Amino acid sequence: MRSYGNDLFSGTARYYSLYRPLYPDTLIRFLIHKFALDGTGQMLDLGCGDGRLALRFVDWFETIVGVDQEPEMIEEARYLQKESRHDNIEWFTGNLEKFNAQQKKTFKMITIAKAFHWMEREKTLEMLFDMSSLGGGIAIVDPCSKKNERSLWQNKVDEVIKHWYGSERRAGNTIYQSPSENYEQLIERSKFKLDKVELPPYEQRWSIDSIIGNIYSTSYGAKHFLGDNVHLFEEHLKKELLAIEPTNTFKENIHLSVILALKQGE
Repeated sequence: MRSYGNDLFSGTARYYSLYRPLYPDTLIRFLIHKFALDGTGQMLDLGCGDGRLALRFVDWFETIVGVDQEPEMIEEARYLQKESRHDNIEWFTGNLEKFNAQQKKTFKMITIAKAFHWMEREKTLEMLFDMSSLGGGIAIVDPCSKKNERSLWQNKVDEVIKHWYGSERRAGNTIYQSPSENYEQLIERSKFKLDKVELPPYEQRWSIDSIIGNIYSTSYGAKHFLGDNVHLFEEHLKKELLAIEPTNTFKENIHLSVILALKQGE
């Protein structure tokens, strides 16, 4: 698997917590029901980012652990935890292998939200099988790309991004490489049992400021890639988007899928 270096999300954490949309309540309710959450046991949020998904489950577990390789993201997660005044969450900076070597724990539910593509996926599944409780497992949350049709304004955003960032998607110190195999195939080869659920679509509303902030929260749209062209990029994007929608309200219909890797009891 390609290495993206140690600065994949450098400079993005604050934008991440301010502008990345929250996952819908339908996802939270689905996971509570699917894993029969009752306030006991432990949860692992792998690739936790700023920790906002983990924080949604504080009343449903005794302990939650958030793991991420980006120190800036863990720092942001600690800040948000302090603001929320919950004390049953722990944060770990590093990868899964490093975490597992230091802390031998088992988890009722493991979430990987929009992060599995950055991982050594087969190796990750192997390690997580032993870290999963019987009857528990992994929930991999990702957009249903085939159902999320691009609107006129989204295509324009893509066009402007390519103009200023380049046609190849940057990631850390190299170019992003899409997974060669889908997650379902990987899970079917593992010890887990595969299941998949598509959640009802929901509408996300954006403004120009939140669109720009969301771009800066991504690995490919990190602000430092623009150098001295930040203002020119923002003005270009504002002009193009206001020409499409002068009200500065942009709607997106989002379909989420939850790919489940379940550890069945004996």
